[in-house]
Amino acid sequence: MRYVVTGGAGFIGSNTVDELVKRGHGVVVLDDLSAGKEENLAEVRNKITFMKGSITDLETVQKAMQQADYVIHLAARTSVPRSVKDPLETNRANVDGTLNVLVAARDNKVKRVVYAASSSAYGETPTLPKSETMQPVPISPYGVSKYVGEVYAYAFGRCYGLETVCLRYFNIFGPRQDPDSPYSGVLSRFATAFLDGEPPVVFGDGEQTRDFTYVENAVQANVLACEAPGISGRVFNVGTGSRVSLNQTLGLLRDISGKNLQAKYESAREGDIRDSQADIAQAREGLGYEPTVEFAEGLQRTFEWYRLHHAKSAAT
Repeated sequence: MRYVVTGGAGFIGSNTVDELVKRGHGVVVLDDLSAGKEENLAEVRNKITFMKGSITDLETVQKAMQQADYVIHLAARTSVPRSVKDPLETNRANVDGTLNVLVAARDNKVKRVVYAASSSAYGETPTLPKSETMQPVPISPYGVSKYVGEVYAYAFGRCYGLETVCLRYFNIFGPRQDPDSPYSGVLSRFATAFLDGEPPVVFGDGEQTRDFTYVENAVQANVLACEAPGISGRVFNVGTGSRVSLNQTLGLLRDISGKNLQAKYESAREGDIRDSQADIAQAREGLGYEPTVEFAEGLQRTFEWYRLHHAKSAAT
């Protein structure tokens, strides 16, 4: 099978590409390297086709999708704060770019598009856990842009018969998440703070909770969403079904690192959600999804990866 992975040099993308290559599939990666890194693909570079280009350019996307069977669409501007600062840029990448991906998939007779949606679609709805039947009420331009992609995916199914599946990711973390970006995931920033011996910065009181989901679980969901029969047009949560506070997470990192660092608390950020937890019953039923790596184990693996990465960076 031939897979196209947009954003395939990024954090979730490169981990997904590794798994597809391991399974013997042909893979085309389309990435403009604005967030992704070619080094993330170093281990599989000679086994894939890499195209540097943006999903905002339809001609480029059309080229990438020639003879594709499946598309896993991960390319996006992924930051809530960045979307608050510049909603137009986020809309261009996440809405216009996703529309280009769907048009090219339709034109190239792709079997199915799997779209990386986001739990940010749920907004601040106090009900926990979040279920796919709940009314989306995104509270940031990022959340809106990712939800619009879902609606477009569904419409392309109805209008053109294009099979689509949307996966609402819940706080994916793990190796290759970029800690150097001001918009990076909180766990990558926490891990590098502990390695540097610097106080980790928490926006808010630290009692906010997240359904932190190790990247291996998301990769599994991506592959299952391509293969599972009879699920076109559906939306699935991808999480663990549990939640942990940032303060609890810092406690675990103190144990893992052996460093008793205290957090520096700052004002909560605009657009950030207080609590998040996935109901994964539909993913279990429709995809056969089951998270295989629990939070504590994933955090241990992630910290070890950053420790190794940190040591290499210090040596160069």
